[in-house]
Amino acid sequence: MARSTNGDSLKQLNHNGLKWDDSGKNGYHKKPAEQKHGAGNGVASRQNKQESFEQAPMYVAVCTYMGFGIVTLFGYFRDFLRAVGLEKCNLAQEREEQKDFVPLYQDFENFYTRNLYMRVRDNWNRPICSLPGPVFDLMERVSDDYNWTFRFTGRTIPNVINMGSYNYLGFAENNADFLKTVADKVQQYGAGVCSTRQEIGNLSIHEELEQLVANFLGVESAMTFGMGFATNSMNIPALVGKGCLILSDELNHTSLILGARLSGATIRVFKHNNMHSLEKMLKEAICCGQPRTHRAWRKILIMVEGIYSMEGSVVRLPEVIALKKKYKAHLYLDEAHSIGAVGATGRGVTELFNVNPADVDVMMGTFTKSFGASGGYIAGKKELVDYLRCHSHSAVYASAMSPPVTEQIIRAIKCIMGKDGTTEGIRRIRQLAENTRYFRARLKEMGFIIYGNDDSPVVPVLLYMPGKVVAFAREMLQRKIGVVVVGFPATPITEARARFCVSAAHTRAMLNQVLHHLNEVGDLLCLKFSRRKRPSSCSLSEETDVGLDS
Repeated sequence: MARSTNGDSLKQLNHNGLKWDDSGKNGYHKKPAEQKHGAGNGVASRQNKQESFEQAPMYVAVCTYMGFGIVTLFGYFRDFLRAVGLEKCNLAQEREEQKDFVPLYQDFENFYTRNLYMRVRDNWNRPICSLPGPVFDLMERVSDDYNWTFRFTGRTIPNVINMGSYNYLGFAENNADFLKTVADKVQQYGAGVCSTRQEIGNLSIHEELEQLVANFLGVESAMTFGMGFATNSMNIPALVGKGCLILSDELNHTSLILGARLSGATIRVFKHNNMHSLEKMLKEAICCGQPRTHRAWRKILIMVEGIYSMEGSVVRLPEVIALKKKYKAHLYLDEAHSIGAVGATGRGVTELFNVNPADVDVMMGTFTKSFGASGGYIAGKKELVDYLRCHSHSAVYASAMSPPVTEQIIRAIKCIMGKDGTTEGIRRIRQLAENTRYFRARLKEMGFIIYGNDDSPVVPVLLYMPGKVVAFAREMLQRKIGVVVVGFPATPITEARARFCVSAAHTRAMLNQVLHHLNEVGDLLCLKFSRRKRPSSCSLSEETDVGLDS
């Protein structure tokens, strides 16, 4: 392909649907100093100062490793008891007559599940039997064999405060007035489409939703998919392939990782939100090219998330965009947790940092969090979307989005944009922002170590030690607080945590009740590891729910 020097991007696409830059394949061009970091750098600096990643005292890390060591030793001892027949093994294992075949069940791979996870499995996969709103009802279950199996008692645990769902704007609701249009669409279209959009599954409301998403994001075009996970895993292979390079943040979601692996592209991982690490890899990619041949990479794709779901941190978007422009790379932004949840009008991190959405080559997001539905979208240039309609496995082979789900998303977006004639959407966005800052500030006052950005509704509280993770989840449930606890291997071995998700549907009374019990459990289990001295702010506890005037 010929190179030009006029600085305007070529109007044709390469075979993967993203534009080549006319100044060369990922070429390096030094820019004036005032353009080095791009627009919005002042906002980026302020946002970075709001991020907190306090390190725990050394004794906490030592005790954490000791805890895992002791549990591992007991695990080997119990495996010995099973081997000699003194303890029953409930996990699947090879039959005696198949010992000479290639093993289906690897003992070492199952060690963690068999000896560590099973003993604490009651803290996960808890079945609920109500709407997953700000409160829910939980089905009571017990185990007679140390969590290998469960049985239901027939009783429920009512009115558990839900601090684990991604119901950021409270659209997971059952208000009949709000859901009237959804019910009407079930009457009109039925519950399912039973076809792909390429065949006879393309409905008028699908096209209405895509136009609405494009208008909401401020881009040329958008397309929607029925599954959020597949939006990443099945579209990334359509954008990059062999001879391309993916630079992925080390804390990216599994769907991004799977999509990158399926693509066949070379993958290199940079340190989380570390612009020096990213720029170093970009320089190496430009200077060295592909391994062995040293040819220029066909494409370099930077993959980041808006809000990282385990850390609560926000991408340093203006700086990423500046590096992307400087080294002529492409940017893939996953806004699964940030769209609807941050920004003055809920338009995600591009609005939070006041950057031009056109600077992001591929904008991805899901409808499973802020919109109370399911599915996902890809948005950007019209050429990109038209290309994906023909080459994306999700677009070609997957069943079209369910009509009532489609209408639920349309309803939520119209509410956020104010197109329903009310201010309910903006009220919820303001309420979420207020709840998030209040909850985070109170946790810091209490002495907990929390991660992430002050604007992020994902609030990880660090627990560290495996025994305390289990005790914390059980103690909170006894107090009718539903929490999500996460440990190794989903997190680093020394950084087990509880992940709270704040919602606009949470009232101040609910948050105060959660904080009260958190304070008690924090003292009971000695979880207040922070060494930062923060003055108590009485005004925070006296504030009321935000109204339309705030």
